This record gives sequence, structure tokens and C-alpha cells, in this order.
Amino acid sequence: MGPKLEADSLTRIVDGDPIVNSVSLRVRESTVVAIVGSSGSGKSSFLRLLNRLDEPTAGTVYLDGTDYREIDPQTVRRRIGLIPQDAALSRGTVFENVSLGARMRDEPIDGVRVGALLERMGLEGYEDRPVEELSGGERQRVSIARTLYVEPEVLLLDEPTAHLDTAIEAQIEDLLAELIREESLTCVLVTHDTAQARRLGQRIVEFDDGRIVAEGTPEEVLE
Repeated sequence: MGPKLEADSLTRIVDGDPIVNSVSLRVRESTVVAIVGSSGSGKSSFLRLLNRLDEPTAGTVYLDGTDYREIDPQTVRRRIGLIPQDAALSRGTVFENVSLGARMRDEPIDGVRVGALLERMGLEGYEDRPVEELSGGERQRVSIARTLYVEPEVLLLDEPTAHLDTAIEAQIEDLLAELIREESLTCVLVTHDTAQARRLGQRIVEFDDGRIVAEGTPEEVLE
């Protein structure tokens, strides 16, 4: 069986500088690949290329063996969901944010699924609460629920606990670990925290200057 997600010589050049430089990576189904590296090493830029939030200058990505340039970009982003560093919620209620994807595509909203996801996130009864009233940890839980609502096949996590205090960071990480385990999710996690990479990642990839400089098990890369 081939990889669920494969980057093939993925490159992005901005103002003449290669911020992602010919990166190839294979991610097998139900595997968590954690990407580590210093700030500015190209980790988050690479993640945005994986679901076409940014367009590659060269190279491409294969999803289940299909070149993602042959798939409608909105479909790509639905199948490859991204949870960003900042929750980036829209004005309105928690319910409106979790169901945003369905509303943007003029699809029926599954209120039962919204409620079940919020309960799973520890936000039962929050449907009508304005997102402006939420704490940072609550906002990130809504962001996770919003991404999971559309049932992505691959989950991209860009520093999902970076701006939270230590106690809330641990809660969100525990929640993600539980979801990954129970749903057998295929994930690419970008993190500055090597301890978090060790806890969540089955494979570790280290970036430097837009390139992969190490890849292997947590013991091989992080020891």
C-alpha cells in the first residue's frame, strides 16, 4: 500500500529565496509525522503547501496516489484539514464556527454532529456562545471541532498549542493525542517543542533552511 500523503520535491520560492527547498516526504495512513526545527526553517510554510493554502513553485503532493493538482483546491482542503497556530475564528457563535465549512458549501448542517463534537471537546452547551467570549484554550477547541466536522482524511497541525499557557497546553495536547489514537488519524504535526514531538510523533522530521536534514524514529532524530 502506498502512502496516504506524499510530497514530491516540494518547493516554494518567495522573492528569490527558497523557503521550502525540494522536500520529499511520505506519510503513511494512521501515522503521525512530527516536524521540528528552528523558527524560520520552513516548517509551517511546508505545511501550507500540503493542502494548497500556498502554491508550490515546483514539485507536487499526492493524496492516495493522485496528484493534488488534479483535484479541486476546495476538495483538497476538505480532505486535508489544517488546524492553525491561532484559532482564527469568525465573528459569531460557536455553532456557526464549527459548521462554517458546511455553510460555505451550502450543505445541510448536521446539528447533532456539531453537538457531539463540542461535547467531545469539553464544550457541551456552548453552541450559542459568541466566540469573542471564549478563552484561548476554548477557542482552540472550537478550531479543532471546526476542522474535524468535515471529517478530513489527513490532519495538519501547525503549532496547535503554541500560544496557550502550560496547563491549557497540556489539556489540548492530551485531547489531540486521544483523538489521534481513537480515530487512527493520519497527521502531520509542526511543533517547536521536541518533547511534544516525542510524545505525539511516530516519525520525526527535522527541517533546516527549508530542507529535511534528519528523518527517523523519535529516538533516532531527537536523542
